[in-house]
Amino acid sequence: MRQAIGYIRVSTDKQVNEGVSLEAQEAKIVSWCKTNDYELVKIYVDAGISGKRMDTRKELLAALASLKKGMALVSYSLSRLARSTKDALAIGEAVAKKKADMVSLTEQIDTTTAAGKMMFQMLSVLAEFERNLVAERTTNALQHKKRAGQKYTNQTPYGFEAIEGRLVQVQQEAEVVGEIQTARSSGKTLQSIADHLNGRSIPTKTGKQWTPATIHLLLRRTSLIDPRERSIATSEGQCVLDAS
Repeated sequence: MRQAIGYIRVSTDKQVNEGVSLEAQEAKIVSWCKTNDYELVKIYVDAGISGKRMDTRKELLAALASLKKGMALVSYSLSRLARSTKDALAIGEAVAKKKADMVSLTEQIDTTTAAGKMMFQMLSVLAEFERNLVAERTTNALQHKKRAGQKYTNQTPYGFEAIEGRLVQVQQEAEVVGEIQTARSSGKTLQSIADHLNGRSIPTKTGKQWTPATIHLLLRRTSLIDPRERSIATSEGQCVLDAS
């Protein structure tokens, strides 16, 4: 009976709970081995590990090292195995050097055939293109929200509050931001600014004490507000970010 090694991966705790779980990937691999008369020797698991860097995936490296001639490396999908064309081809090369085969169940790739080898290379390229396209769309969406005055960070920046998806200025916090900018431009150190605010019992957005790092982050975030955006005063005297 031919032998196979399985490899499964999820990159975050959220994917463990909400995505294609480790258990679901394992079940697919076990089912394939039974159907195709392979003895499943072992399943290697990288849990909570990003696929971007191959050298950080210890279990994948162990799986490749344990491959022997005639064995198959089976994964649920190409995205679980590699996140870049370079890594995908490197994995394929490592498997080929062992005179073993590679199987990706979702894409139905089987490198025991010439067609399967060609399909693997093509899908590796397409998978990387799709990831780059998603990243580009995400960046464009964030820029659009920023121009529209909508909430564009995971945490509402100090000096504002999010109301119905829009950033509305909080006057008291905005005055603190102004003080910080003035102090910094006059040559005050980040530490001295933090000490001054803490001495006045002014908390951060999350209710904690100020540190040089949080002061630096705030100054960076305020620079994200495009100067071409104008502030529209509401009847309550607040300001809402809006595009010019």
